[in-house]
Amino acid sequence: MRRGSPTYGSFVCAELSEAGGEQLYIPIGFAHGFMTLEPDSEVAYKVSDYYAPECDGGICWSDPGLGVPWPFPPAEAFVSPKDAGLPLLKDFESPFSYDGRPLELIRI
Repeated sequence: MRRGSPTYGSFVCAELSEAGGEQLYIPIGFAHGFMTLEPDSEVAYKVSDYYAPECDGGICWSDPGLGVPWPFPPAEAFVSPKDAGLPLLKDFESPFSYDGRPLELIRI
């Protein structure tokens, strides 16, 4: 989501499982979305600061311009009303800018 980034509009997918115990770090300025694959799933996440509704934003999870290969078709997904009304990437005005330093992949 960082304006000017060479990877702007790109995505990476990862499948996490309870059995594997994986975690995923998402830096500030990166969009994120998740879809649970099992019923009655719980998702836990940490953020960098207290929740500030005035700073909340995002892009439409099913934006065809992104081409994310979600495991379920959009018509079968349950999406919150807030997320259902988000704009497409092409209409999103990002508050984040690229500082010229690429991030490095961290594997533990």
